[in-house]
Amino acid sequence: MIATAPISKVTLWNGTTAWLVTRYADQVALLRDKRISADDTHPSYPAVSAAEDATRDHNRTFISMDDPDHAAARRKFMGEFSVRRVAGLRPRIEQIVAELLDLMEDAGPPADLVSAFAMAVPVRVICELLGVPYADRGFFQEANAVVVDTRSTPQAALDASCALTAYLGKLVEKKLNAPEDDLLSRLAVEHLATGRTTREECAREARLLLAAGQETTTAMIALGICALLQHPDQLALVRDGGPHQVATAVEELLRYLSVTHMGRRRVAVADIGLHGYVIKAGDPVIFAGDLANRDPEVFEDAGRLDVRRSMTRRHLTFGHGPHQCLGQHLARLELQVAYPALLQRFPRLRLDRPLSELSFRTEKFVYGVRDLPIAW
Repeated sequence: MIATAPISKVTLWNGTTAWLVTRYADQVALLRDKRISADDTHPSYPAVSAAEDATRDHNRTFISMDDPDHAAARRKFMGEFSVRRVAGLRPRIEQIVAELLDLMEDAGPPADLVSAFAMAVPVRVICELLGVPYADRGFFQEANAVVVDTRSTPQAALDASCALTAYLGKLVEKKLNAPEDDLLSRLAVEHLATGRTTREECAREARLLLAAGQETTTAMIALGICALLQHPDQLALVRDGGPHQVATAVEELLRYLSVTHMGRRRVAVADIGLHGYVIKAGDPVIFAGDLANRDPEVFEDAGRLDVRRSMTRRHLTFGHGPHQCLGQHLARLELQVAYPALLQRFPRLRLDRPLSELSFRTEKFVYGVRDLPIAW
């Protein structure tokens, strides 16, 4: 449901207030507005938690910058995540998915879809893309889990963040001395070796890509299957449909689930009039993308899952404007491969626990299910 007022003041974890923008049209306009800043060094930037507030300086990357600095830093990765480059990854992603499904089938039911498949797919893909050893996944997943947990103490989050940055900094240096065919090697050779960036910046950017490449897609695979199992007719369309139908279904699931559930955080750098209200310079602003994705002015019967829905790609799950998600094409491809492959391999797939007994993760930046017991 969209709030009655077009914007409203909300109180944050530290007692400060921020403007909450809920409507789709307002978010589209303001996320492109230069009076809205993503710069998290601003003193009134609305951090998600004390843990994020404590790690902001240490974790700062291009996603927390404004243009022209944002555009210049982001440009280093644009080619790596272009539509054409990502499309070339399809055969390898299909192979990874098939291998994981083989392991699930060999082990037999029941299984936890999160650990056996939903998490394993994006982690293997992003590790290969970046050039991060998959064998180290236990370390970096555990550390990142602390960083993105809103319940973490500031010191615990900072320690985990420092450990991740140190690990990735050493890996970038290794790539500089012995480059391979991966993103971190190209970053080291083309940018670090030429003095265009620093080791610290490389490590931070690697940490961002490593985390972003697994958290959201893991949540989407598990929650998407969970949602489809509640709608057997729509599940059949995803299982048996052609590429266009599957792509449409993925966009609808991205809209319907909206796993980035804590809003996009910004600060106004000039006064902005909106619906009779004034967002003053220095005011924190939060864009509730999940509410925009359910805006009835844009999506008919917005609270209903409909994998046949047209124009679903207008959703704001990947954001909007200059800070729109860099890895969105990769996430889409992984979902387009994973959903039908899983459902075709196990046509009798079912939950092995009642939906009411599932435990959902709300404390992290990305919403998800903790585990998803399945059988077939």
